[in-house]
Amino acid sequence: MSPSTAPIPVEATVAPSQPEEELLMPRHDQLDWRNAVFWVALAFSSFQVITAAFSPLSSQVVRAVHVGFVLLMIFLLYPGFTPRGKGYKPLAWLLGIAGFATGIYQWVFEADLTHRAGELTDADWVAGIVLLVLVFEAARRMMGWALPIICAVFLAYGLWGDLLPAALQHRGYGADQIVSALSFGTEGIYGTPTYVSSSYIFLFILFGSFLEQAGMIQLFTDFAMGTVGHTRGGPAKVSVISSGLMGTINGSGVANVVTTGQFTIPLMKRFGYSPAFAGGVEATSSMGGQIMPPVMGAVAFIMAETLNIPYVEVCIAASIPAMLYFATAFWVVHLEAGRKNLLGLPKEECPNPWTAVKRQWYLLIPLIGLVVLLFSGYTPLFSGTVGLGLTAILIFGAACMQGVRGMPLRVLFWLLLALATAGFYEFGVGTFFVLVALLVALTYALRTGRDTRKLAVQAMVDGAHHALSVAIACALVGVIIGIINLTGVAAELGGYVIALGRNNLLLALVLTMLSCLVLGMGIPTIPNYIITSSLAAPILLELGVPLIISHMFVFYFGIMADLTPPVALAAFAAAPIARERPLKIGVNAMRIAVAGFIMPYMAVYSPALMLQGGDWWATVYVVLKAVLAIGLWGAATIGFVASPLSWVERLYAFAAACLLVVAAPWTDEIGFLACAAFVLWHLWRTRRVRAAVPA
Repeated sequence: MSPSTAPIPVEATVAPSQPEEELLMPRHDQLDWRNAVFWVALAFSSFQVITAAFSPLSSQVVRAVHVGFVLLMIFLLYPGFTPRGKGYKPLAWLLGIAGFATGIYQWVFEADLTHRAGELTDADWVAGIVLLVLVFEAARRMMGWALPIICAVFLAYGLWGDLLPAALQHRGYGADQIVSALSFGTEGIYGTPTYVSSSYIFLFILFGSFLEQAGMIQLFTDFAMGTVGHTRGGPAKVSVISSGLMGTINGSGVANVVTTGQFTIPLMKRFGYSPAFAGGVEATSSMGGQIMPPVMGAVAFIMAETLNIPYVEVCIAASIPAMLYFATAFWVVHLEAGRKNLLGLPKEECPNPWTAVKRQWYLLIPLIGLVVLLFSGYTPLFSGTVGLGLTAILIFGAACMQGVRGMPLRVLFWLLLALATAGFYEFGVGTFFVLVALLVALTYALRTGRDTRKLAVQAMVDGAHHALSVAIACALVGVIIGIINLTGVAAELGGYVIALGRNNLLLALVLTMLSCLVLGMGIPTIPNYIITSSLAAPILLELGVPLIISHMFVFYFGIMADLTPPVALAAFAAAPIARERPLKIGVNAMRIAVAGFIMPYMAVYSPALMLQGGDWWATVYVVLKAVLAIGLWGAATIGFVASPLSWVERLYAFAAACLLVVAAPWTDEIGFLACAAFVLWHLWRTRRVRAAVPA
């Protein structure tokens, strides 16, 4: 029976609530120009763009003012002591201004603080303690209790760890040393995570915000609908492709769920997918955005800075696993569609993908430019600044050409604009600011582009808004990093884990995975990565795992934690849209994302999967094994290939896939033979069953 083609009910496309963490943030449409937070957010984004483009201030000051803006915005957005509490506005302003003042204090007294490093004056004591308290409280208001409690345990360890038993005891540190380490310098709150947040991450969030406001979501969705919407199970494949494309510009999995999911989840339900499976497809596809280059999740930038390697090396290492991750999701939804005999959209209802590209081709230029610059060896900060500048120029250039019909005039305009933009090579990033100002003035002169001007301002505001959850997490985990560096506790704990896994790498990997998944139940990906990599990466390195692969292992399972019940943030984000329980969505997401749980292990035993070591033949070989394993896992998970599978066949397929993953003598050969036997048996049985069915 063909699926219903009734229109999607309006109420099915709107999430009635936003249940978790980032989703507790007030809706964007509340931040209009009459709201003070609107102007604070605009000032915040302007500050970040100017400092990224011209570097007028030292890194220490940029980090401090960045955290100050974050504290001010969070207390204004969350005036109550609970996420939905109304609170007392004057107190919220007082706390916000106090938080912002700590950043200004670091700016005004920068030279004095550097000169007397480690020796605190009375004013330093006040600023340092106020900063610590407000960072904890801001994180609690925005993200709940889990991360602040974990950080408070580390803080308590720094203050009173000398009273613990000998195995965990440190030599003891005074309160002045703790405050100095955490609130000043670059080892605590203003450490590497905040540096990355205040430079790369904010810029790329702003870049994604501009592209989203300009219509990139619609472009990606139309392209996906036009290419696969009419195929078997098309709506789910649209979700996989559009979310994967969104992942190239947006590194936030939850943000992807609540943007593309508003369209794809109701569409999947309409064409016969269960609500739990539809939500699981969207959650899985959206979380993959964090591992999809060129704009990966915030953790990738922190990883590059921590390992002191170019960001592009992280992108290269992540490229093949990311493609395999989305290939798995695509394969699983294809099999589910076959199992339930779900058809695609009628061909005439699908947009022409190339018409969509032709209509908004210019939006692809900044993304292509970003990729070229990153792979040419330029820093993410420089590449992001150029990408953002190109986006703004193209958006306002398109606004100026609205209503202009003559093709020669349009071509001449774009050629002149391209030549003017090329002046960047001679005059630097200031060229972008001049061109944007001239184009804005031209829109006023031509009396056009009013919506575009609003779009640009709203993108600046939304960019600051989206950055808050990442920025406050980066600031608070600085407490953990500061205490670890001060006390050396990571080496102590690492010694015990090494002792457990010294002769068993698999055991060490499993312990690391469980740590990531358990921590991920209460804290976001960034602090999860920072905590676990600080403790586990040195251990895995000593056990022979290359450093970048050990960090990617931790990164992947930090992401998988958002898909793993009972606390699966991506599933919670999809639940109100799918109108299904988060637990059921999380279980389905784990089935769909099975490759995300296995690929990190394959990379450890076969580094060529992440293009680390070995030649191209080694990479081709391990990718072939991974593709076959994915095919078998999908079949085992769904219970269908060309026809339904029995439980014995599913278990056999799963075992054959595991043989291709385990790097032991003869397992590859046995796995290939088992795979071939499964395919031949299934094709023979399917043909026999179909022949027995009367025509």
